[in-house]
Amino acid sequence: MYDILVYLFEHCQQADLAYDHTRVAKKLSAAGFEDSDITEALHWLAGVRAPQIEWARVPDSKNAFRAYAPRELTKLDVACRGFLLRLEQSGILSAQNRELVIERSLAASGDSLTLDQVKLIVLMVLWNQQTATSQLVAEDLFNAAQSRLPS
Repeated sequence: MYDILVYLFEHCQQADLAYDHTRVAKKLSAAGFEDSDITEALHWLAGVRAPQIEWARVPDSKNAFRAYAPRELTKLDVACRGFLLRLEQSGILSAQNRELVIERSLAASGDSLTLDQVKLIVLMVLWNQQTATSQLVAEDLFNAAQSRLPS
C-alpha cells in the first residue's frame, strides 16, 4: 500500500483521486501494482477524504492534552507520537488533522508503524486536505516517502 501512496503522490492529480477512481486504478494497474493492493490503497485514501464532522470539536493542543488509547500506543511508538506532537506544536498539523493522521494510521495495515510510514501518512493527509506546508517540511516528508517503504 505504501508504494502505491508514494506513486499516487508523484504521478496523480488530486482531482483524479477525488473523482475518477477507475482511471486511477487503471493507471496503477498499468504501473504494475496488484489489484488487491490497489483496492486497499484506494479504500485507505477514501478515509482521508471522508468528512470527519466530529473532529471539528477537537480542542487544539494549547487548550488540551492528547492522551493515546492502548490501541494507538501499540500502533504508534514513542518516535511516531513525538513526531506528531512536534508537527502540531509547530503549527504544521492542526488538532483535526492530527486526529485524521491517527485514524488513518490505525486503518493502515500492520501491527505497528515505522516513523517513515507515519511521515507518509502525514504527507498524504496534508496533500489530500490541501493543507499548505513549507517547502522544507514537504521535502522531509516526501524524502521519507521516496525511500520506498515496505508494504
